[in-house]
Amino acid sequence: MFVFKPVLLAVLVASTCVTAKTHTWNFTTGFVNANPDGVYERDDVIGLNGQWPLPVLEADKGDRIELYLTNGFEDYNTSLHFHGLFQNGTNSMDGPELITQCPIPPGETMLYNFTVDQVGAYWYHSHTAGQYGDGMRAAFIVHDGSDDEDFPYEYDEEFTFTISEWYHESSVDLIPNFMSRFNPTGAEPIPQNFLFNDTRNFTWNVEPSKTYKVNLINVGGFVSQYLWMEDHTFKVVQVDGVYTQPNETDMIYITVAQRYTVLIETKDDTSRNYALMQRVDDTMLDVIPKDLELNGTNYIVYNESAGLPEEYKVESLDIFLDDFWLEPLEAQEAYPDPDYQIVVDVAMDNLNDGVNYAFFNNLTYIAPKVPVLGTVFSAGEDAINPLVYGSNTNSFVLEKDEVIEIVLNNLDTGKHPFHLHGHVFQTVVRGPDYGEESTPVPYNASEAHDIPENPMRRDTVYVNPQSYFVIRFKADNPGVWFFHCHIEWHLDQGLALVLIEDPLSIQSQQNLDDNWKRMCEVNNMPYVGNAAANTENFLDLTDENVQVKNLPAGFTARGIVALVFSCIAGILGCVAIGLYGLAATDDNPVKLSQDLGIDEEFIQDETSSQLSQNGSKNTTENTTEKTATELLN
Repeated sequence: MFVFKPVLLAVLVASTCVTAKTHTWNFTTGFVNANPDGVYERDDVIGLNGQWPLPVLEADKGDRIELYLTNGFEDYNTSLHFHGLFQNGTNSMDGPELITQCPIPPGETMLYNFTVDQVGAYWYHSHTAGQYGDGMRAAFIVHDGSDDEDFPYEYDEEFTFTISEWYHESSVDLIPNFMSRFNPTGAEPIPQNFLFNDTRNFTWNVEPSKTYKVNLINVGGFVSQYLWMEDHTFKVVQVDGVYTQPNETDMIYITVAQRYTVLIETKDDTSRNYALMQRVDDTMLDVIPKDLELNGTNYIVYNESAGLPEEYKVESLDIFLDDFWLEPLEAQEAYPDPDYQIVVDVAMDNLNDGVNYAFFNNLTYIAPKVPVLGTVFSAGEDAINPLVYGSNTNSFVLEKDEVIEIVLNNLDTGKHPFHLHGHVFQTVVRGPDYGEESTPVPYNASEAHDIPENPMRRDTVYVNPQSYFVIRFKADNPGVWFFHCHIEWHLDQGLALVLIEDPLSIQSQQNLDDNWKRMCEVNNMPYVGNAAANTENFLDLTDENVQVKNLPAGFTARGIVALVFSCIAGILGCVAIGLYGLAATDDNPVKLSQDLGIDEEFIQDETSSQLSQNGSKNTTENTTEKTATELLN
């Protein structure tokens, strides 16, 4: 039985931990050997302090975090993001490079220093150039009070499980091949395997008649996965750090970056063991290699003496929980009509270099020369003007306490999980899968939409193929916040925008310390000025970083010349073939065979063979003529 603790929500929200602790961690990045799928050992997996998998970090609500990250790489920058944490008042600790900080250069150390004021399952990962796909990621669990005493449901023991895809090549090799004119369709690299808790065929030892709290985190960079169990159910009680009304389900669909906290009741009987299944959403894969295992079988073990279970298949994958209808435990009515609406269209297309990019409203995100947060602090009153943040960063300035609505229309035929830094949002509308339609179906505000009274709140939500979603949140956390597709390949393609929230309050309430500035100085990167590093005129974006030019409409002059000469060459080729075909030829097949380089001895052997097999009384000359003709045909 799942028991709800009789604690007033007001007390839960208002309570603070009077015994707050400070957690100090010192980590150095580096490459280690690892073989998590048991198939291929890599020597370029990213570890911390020489170890991989990375440690699960744990803290209580109200604790202080002091994490010193030293870049132990020789040739690569790095960074760290604490996914899902609001960083209220500490925006410079959020992590994405050239958004809230300069990257950490080799040999340098950055201190991430902040207080945790949330609870739930989170994770930490590099926000640099695909590094978390190489292993630089792990869970970060924040307990609701000492020993999780304020968690609103009863349980006996807690576990944290991660899922992900795994590649046998590093992002250093994969990204250049992906972002290449030789990959014009933008086909994402296909993983070699799919992991559960950084391994394959994971064993979870359980005891009978217990209730387990399990944190499920997709720390992958590409594919969503389905999870289900043999003869057990999930009771969802928290998503992305937001407590929910209990919702029991047989199957969970979890995109990259999402987190589910579930309660699992074990059986009284210990006579057998059960399968815990995972399956990749193969609709997200452009191709499916024959040797790619789409299902993974893990084991719920009650009795180590009993045999391990077989794969447990289901008839349909359509029975997964629709997270749109989850209700937060702390009810919050849907925000009213927004003060500021942002409408963006998602598309994938090629630019003039032949590479396939991702776009919001025909703009692919291009990092500025100055971290956006640095521009906020140096722009003065101009910080409220979105122009200073660049024409190619998809930047929007939000005013304090506005209700913000983002309408996202997906013009692409694939799913996309989108993550907002600094907030959870209400998901008020999500359109169905229109992937089979001939054209995308955009959001139409004039149509009737069934908006939940108490909408689901989370920080990562997916949009269906050729469909849309509408999310709302209140601009009550001053900072520079990234909003992006959490498929790492799509972020590499530029599927991101930047929200600059209440910039004048950032200037008056926060600061940039010397350690933060040093990361820029050592990298020889400016940290003052507009997106073009112009400190004299913040509205002058001369020499800013911009996207590659669009493909020209129609033919260019060079294209026309190439087409003309190709046509001429084709006509001349046809004429040559015609003349050759009309020319007189030697009708002696032996002579013709010799002209074509067919060995005469081989012809004689073929002739003898056919004579012996068929008992033919034809002359050798006639047989030779037939054989040569057959060989030519």
